[in-house]
Amino acid sequence: MPSERVKLITNELYHISDRAVGDSVIFKDDDDHYRGIFSCYEFNNANPVNIWHRRVQRKKEKIEQKSLAGSDPANSNLIIQERNMLVEILVFCFMTNHIHLVLRQLKDDGISQFMQKIGGYTTYFNEKYDRKGHLFSRFKAVHIKSNEQLRTAFIYDHINPLSLVEPGWKESGIKNPKKSIKFLEEEYRWSSFFDYLGKKNFFSVTKRDFLLDLMGGEKGCRQAVRDWIKYKSFKDFGDMVLE
Repeated sequence: MPSERVKLITNELYHISDRAVGDSVIFKDDDDHYRGIFSCYEFNNANPVNIWHRRVQRKKEKIEQKSLAGSDPANSNLIIQERNMLVEILVFCFMTNHIHLVLRQLKDDGISQFMQKIGGYTTYFNEKYDRKGHLFSRFKAVHIKSNEQLRTAFIYDHINPLSLVEPGWKESGIKNPKKSIKFLEEEYRWSSFFDYLGKKNFFSVTKRDFLLDLMGGEKGCRQAVRDWIKYKSFKDFGDMVLE
């Protein structure tokens, strides 16, 4: 259930954030990021999900996909059934200790069910790292009521990883815009941004048509993020911010 009293209305859009309990690290390596993103695809299903599970080995195992182009969950042999989707995922970004999403609820209580289901990543994580207990806190939600809010959420989620190359950017601004833009456009793969730029990454996870139209296509998506990095600051995100 959400941690704030936001009514989740079917067919409406919401900006969602879910952090690790105690801000601990929940995605420690590439395999963890892949598994988390696969969970978003696999568990976006109102039906019971039957997945081929393999036991997590103590040694680090490599994901089957060898390249960025082959990382799409729809190509994974973990997927074995048609989905009856709970939500439409427009945007996602996975950080080391939290995730951001922009979701359209497709069924009554769909977002809450979806967030509960992707919490199943905890089973994988606990077994792999020999731990017990909850992994995620209670998610937060902001109702997106305008196109401007949606544009802001799109930008905010996709520039969130800048903390990895620009520590303190939220407090003191971005010191190296060129480096920050290169990082987001060419290096950070654990979000939907590559797919919005036309680079096939996790292209089956998101539904992008609506936002691409709103943002002015792939070129508009790229330019919106670049302009924010160059000319705006963290405070300009306003109530779209979910920490």
